[in-house]
Amino acid sequence: MSTSLPKTRLYMTKELSASLKIDAVGAPAHYLAGVLRLTRGDVLGVFNGRDGEWLARIDSQGKGRCELTIERQLRPQRDEPGPWLLFAPIKKTGVDFVIEKATELGVSRLWPVFTQHTQSARVNLDRLRSRAIEAAEQCRRLTIPDIAEPIALDALESHWPRDRRLIVMDERGEGRPLAEIVHHFDGSPAGMLVGPEGGFATSELDALAALPFVTRASLGPRILRAETAAIAALVCWQALAGDWNQSLAQ
Repeated sequence: MSTSLPKTRLYMTKELSASLKIDAVGAPAHYLAGVLRLTRGDVLGVFNGRDGEWLARIDSQGKGRCELTIERQLRPQRDEPGPWLLFAPIKKTGVDFVIEKATELGVSRLWPVFTQHTQSARVNLDRLRSRAIEAAEQCRRLTIPDIAEPIALDALESHWPRDRRLIVMDERGEGRPLAEIVHHFDGSPAGMLVGPEGGFATSELDALAALPFVTRASLGPRILRAETAAIAALVCWQALAGDWNQSLAQ
């Protein structure tokens, strides 16, 4: 990674181009001035998921606002076509961990799925998106993973794109080893589904196994916590089929 990239990064939804002046107001302004103690003349990287990453300089500050001038592009936009992660919502600290680490590990979509044994009845999508943005800023991603609306597991079949494989973590151990599946993957789009803290119901796993786009996978002989299983699956994917094999030139 180039040392010329600024350590501080900020995600913005606004269009980015050279010489553009942008007002950061509210929470972003507080983060820059109140948390990081940046002042006039300091620089940071800004990105919006569409226009690449740009160098910005703080021109002025006021109560609840920072005026930035966009100076030059640091990195052009590029695709970040990571796998989807489907997960059963778990307790708040656990789901925060999953969102943060999955973002760092390059997922392109995070999709909460309600199963029979799911213990959390509600999902705060705004909170999930905030966690994903914070993680993307820290890990130098150029995109923010999409946060999909929660869905019931029994409704997933009708919403699933048929050109995308779904790898289901089968805690019964009836699937092939995940490393074997990923190592021989054909490069088509993929998603991974991890069950809840109590595991999938037997009827759910049987129904999933019957779907033509599903491949069942095993994560080994030990029973993993839901959040551990999610991160282990993504690490395996990135190591064998993902962008860990790409050049770090940018």
